[in-house]
Amino acid sequence: MSFADRIAAARTSGDYNTLIDGIPYFHWLGLRAEEKDGELITVLPFQDMLIGNPMLPALHGGVTGAFLESAAIMSLMARMQTNQVPKIINITIEYLRPGGPTDSFAAGIVTRQGRRVANVRAEAWQDDRNHPIAAASAHFLMA
Repeated sequence: MSFADRIAAARTSGDYNTLIDGIPYFHWLGLRAEEKDGELITVLPFQDMLIGNPMLPALHGGVTGAFLESAAIMSLMARMQTNQVPKIINITIEYLRPGGPTDSFAAGIVTRQGRRVANVRAEAWQDDRNHPIAAASAHFLMA
């Protein structure tokens, strides 16, 4: 099954975990997708290897950034009209508070989708969605 077929099938079935299985880095991070109240939530289950500062302990900033980018891509693939994987143009990460040693959640909102470029805002949280640990603004090329 091609990746374009996976995107189409995921959009039809609502099960986006098949996309995660098709992207090695997403799979290695252990990401999974859940739909809650009509919103696609990307989940990063806690693993010891994700800790960047063992003194706190806190999630590594690179992991947090990659998680936000992944959530933005997942949200965009769920809503776009083509079966192509979007390509990142740029991303800006706002680190708001340390991520602790627990599961993390993220959701992306497509703020603009044109024929060539899409803008996505993503937020990551742990225990309380009203207290995000990080946020991102990303621009993607729609190939």
